[in-house]
Amino acid sequence: MIDVIGIDHLYVAVSSLQRAETFYDVLLGRVLGFRKNRFEIGDTAHVQYYNRHFGYVLRPAVGEVAQGQGGPGLHHFCFRVETIDDVRRVASELRNAGIEATPARAYPEYAEDYWATFVRDPDGMRLEITNYRAERRDRHDHWDPGT
Repeated sequence: MIDVIGIDHLYVAVSSLQRAETFYDVLLGRVLGFRKNRFEIGDTAHVQYYNRHFGYVLRPAVGEVAQGQGGPGLHHFCFRVETIDDVRRVASELRNAGIEATPARAYPEYAEDYWATFVRDPDGMRLEITNYRAERRDRHDHWDPGT
């Protein structure tokens, strides 16, 4: 068995690269501290946001494809921050920047220590920011690859 050690990158096709870049400059750049670069594949421009763990890449969509809840495809993407206070700060900073983020709140139906805020990108993709919960920490710190 080969151990998958993390997400390397995620590509998101967007209807307007400029509009998406403006949004993600705030969410990923200013609020979550990602770095940014640009590159091309063929003649197609890409904008990459990255931290030490993974890259989140924007590329222009081909055609019109609606994002929907409950249908096939990506339902949402969740970013993890360290603490509940970090979740609160993200929600506040996004709202202060003019981005509609839900108030940070507890979701005990998911886990006792689960806190999150939700936001939609300019194409309607649902994004979540949650805290590093005890169960996730325990899974990481006590992973036995043989079981």
